[in-house]
Amino acid sequence: MAAAGRRRIRLLAVAGARPNFMKIAPLLRELAGRPRFETLLVHTGQHYDAAMSSNFFRDLGIPEPDVNLGVGSGSQAEQTAEVLRKIEGVMLQHRPDAVVVVGDVNSTLAASLAAAKLCIPVAHVEAGLRSFDRTMPEEVNRLVTDVLARWLFTSEPSGGENLAREGAPADHVHFVGNIMIDTLRANLAQARTLDVLGRLRLEAGGYAVLTLHRPSNVDDPERLAALFGVLEELHGLLPVVFPVHPRTQASIARLLGGRAPRLLVTEPLGYLEFLHLLADAKLVLTDSGGVQEETTVLGVPCLTLRVNTERPVTVTQGTNQIVGQDPARIREAALAILAGSDRQGRIPDLWDGTTARRIVDVLERDLEGVS
Repeated sequence: MAAAGRRRIRLLAVAGARPNFMKIAPLLRELAGRPRFETLLVHTGQHYDAAMSSNFFRDLGIPEPDVNLGVGSGSQAEQTAEVLRKIEGVMLQHRPDAVVVVGDVNSTLAASLAAAKLCIPVAHVEAGLRSFDRTMPEEVNRLVTDVLARWLFTSEPSGGENLAREGAPADHVHFVGNIMIDTLRANLAQARTLDVLGRLRLEAGGYAVLTLHRPSNVDDPERLAALFGVLEELHGLLPVVFPVHPRTQASIARLLGGRAPRLLVTEPLGYLEFLHLLADAKLVLTDSGGVQEETTVLGVPCLTLRVNTERPVTVTQGTNQIVGQDPARIREAALAILAGSDRQGRIPDLWDGTTARRIVDVLERDLEGVS
């Protein structure tokens, strides 16, 4: 119970898309154990597919949201504007002492902007990451959110370096570690009990995993066809499991005439099933930032199908290689891994499963004066 004469600190935590759920879950658990806090969860509904949203709440033990904005799909501008329009009313109704946003999706940007205009301080979890590629919508979201945020919680040293270079006040920046790894460590044992490999007729260490969803890969028909060409070659050597993101499925239908790639295609998987799939893979190919981090902790070789990464520690210390979108380079790197040239990485500092505790410690200290 809060001390006499002091009301509880009210936080509004915002989640909008699949990567957000893995980041918000450990924060909600930590906050639930701190009597001083009252936390309201807002789900913007940016991911509206059940496998991309409600299944993650179930798998991660996230409580039902206090508010669901039900935003759904739309262009970058439409989605951002709709979250901004709807979340302002929620903030005015509940008057939080701070708003907590995670990651770099449109919901992150919109919630931060709404809070800043209402003079509500913002805490950004996973601040400072930079790809230095402003054609990526996520990069714009990261840059604007970090300018607006009062607390900048970084996951790796590059985050602090980028923020210092951009002029962020040093006392706003806190190196706390990787919140996604809290979720991975908390759920890995349970994930391994699921029979996803048996259901897909796979053997541990005998398959690759593919994720593909970024516009730079899936919105260009020539690039998409070239990527599938080399991936189908790889599938001839070992199964390539491809849980298809809804956005990618739409691109295949629109740009490739609906031809299904000759891979082991599945519907989107829940968090626990996908974690088991990653953990026992021989190789992972991805354009997802979060998967780069997860494979680093799991010790699984990862080939990133992009020309940059906002998570350089996964390359300098982890198991990740940036191979771009050139089929020849992808082929060469994949064959080297299959031949035994695995990259031996290490787990970065503070990726230890207790990031949420460090974040909440800072917020509790700095919001102590709420009365």
